[in-house]
Amino acid sequence: MKDHLFTFMGTAAGCGVPSFFCDCPACTEARADPTLARGDCGVMIRRAGLPEAQTPTLLIDTPPDARHQLLREGVRHADEVLFTHCHFDHIGGLGEYEYLVGLVRGGQPLPVYASPAARDGIMAEFHYMDYCLDFTALKPFATHEFDGVRYTALPVTHAPGTYGYLIETDEVRLFYASDTGPLPPETARAVAGVDILAMDATFWKRNWNADAHHSVQECIEEGLALEANTIYLTHLCMHYDEPITYAELTDYLKRYDGRVKVALDGMTFPI
Repeated sequence: MKDHLFTFMGTAAGCGVPSFFCDCPACTEARADPTLARGDCGVMIRRAGLPEAQTPTLLIDTPPDARHQLLREGVRHADEVLFTHCHFDHIGGLGEYEYLVGLVRGGQPLPVYASPAARDGIMAEFHYMDYCLDFTALKPFATHEFDGVRYTALPVTHAPGTYGYLIETDEVRLFYASDTGPLPPETARAVAGVDILAMDATFWKRNWNADAHHSVQECIEEGLALEANTIYLTHLCMHYDEPITYAELTDYLKRYDGRVKVALDGMTFPI
């Protein structure tokens, strides 16, 4: 029985969709239909079927949109946070959690997990929060368990110390890698045959940062080579390098007969 829920809190690359400075077709589409708006990337894993106050809750990353994302999903507390890396679009909302520690957790520091490099970068930006964060350094390929779910930190090709997470329940193997170029061989072997792959698909067609990101086409190609059962495209910019609307992208994906899906903010499924 699948007794946990996986939620895409945000599914955009750093500038979001719509971007405040952009009037491309994708941003125009998202302004007209707020369900297609995208905040910066993050996910949540929660136990299903419990009252909100009793639901063990783990978040991956704290994007700048964190407060709005948490309100949208009705989240009142968080138990742990894992970080993929220390870029602003993945840590910029961490300051929101200082109030959680002071007002809800009674000053008890929030357990957070990251690579040593990511930890250093996070604390350089949020040095004033050192008192309220209980950091644990995760080495490559280390596994952390919370509420019966296993999280294995797997190196990916992005900034130093960036991880994707292999998320395993008794029913599902899921690999989440919001920022990555082609996967390192060791990581690719570890995630081969996953039930669900949710991976960086920043660019449409031309990829001008191929060492650190995928295009939509490259994400799909690698996902199929890994024999992932279902592939979710995330970290979507929608206007790098050529704009593409959600309608156009979903039409393009019809050729994959439902195996490749476009992640949306708030999309939730059992794991």
